[in-house]
Amino acid sequence: MAQENAATPPAASANQLPPGQEVSDTVIELAGWVIAANDNHGYPFMVIDKGAAQVLVFGGDGRLRGAAPGLFGSAVGDHAAPGIAGLALREIPGRDRTTPAGRFVGGYGPSIDAGRVLWVDYDSAVSLHPTAAGLPAERRDERLASPTPDDNRVTHGCINVAPTFYEQVVRSTFEKGGVFYVLPDKDSIEETFPEFAASRAAANGDD
Repeated sequence: MAQENAATPPAASANQLPPGQEVSDTVIELAGWVIAANDNHGYPFMVIDKGAAQVLVFGGDGRLRGAAPGLFGSAVGDHAAPGIAGLALREIPGRDRTTPAGRFVGGYGPSIDAGRVLWVDYDSAVSLHPTAAGLPAERRDERLASPTPDDNRVTHGCINVAPTFYEQVVRSTFEKGGVFYVLPDKDSIEETFPEFAASRAAANGDD
C-alpha cells in the first residue's frame, strides 16, 4: 500500500535522525497522500518539517530513501519577502531570513555565486545544499548533530543537510528534479496544502 511504503523506515545508513526522534503523523500522512494522489507525478519528492528540523527524501516510487536533520532560515515565517532573490546574503534583514512553506517543483540549476545547486524554489532563491566549512561561528555541523531541533534555525533561508546525507541520498535522488513539500511554521496545513487537508478531512469524516 502507498501509505505503508511512505512509512517504511530507510536503511540504517540513510537514516540520520537522532535516536528516538520520531516523525510526525502529519508528515507521514502528507507523504502517503502525495503517493496516493500522484501529486508528485512520479517524480522524487521531499517532505520538510521545519518545526522538527527534519528532511525526508522519497523516490518516485514512494519509498523512503532517507531521513536526516536539516537547518533552516533563522527567522520564523512561511513566506519569502518581496525582492529577496535579488539580494546578496549579507543584505537580507534578519526578519526576512525565512524558509518559505508550500509545494515547490525544483531541480538542479546554476546560481550566481555557488555554481550548480539544487533549487527548492528558484523564485525566492531557496536552495538545499550541504553544510560547508568556513562558518565556525555558526556551528552548523554541531547544530545538525544535536538531539533536538531547538538550535536548527540559523541559515539565511536555504536548507542545509549533512554532506554525507547530501551525497548519499539527495544528489542521486533529485538529479532530474523533484517536488518539495515544506511544512509551515505559522500558517495552517489547510492554507499551505489545501488539497491534502481536504482529503484528510474527508477521510476523517469531518464536515
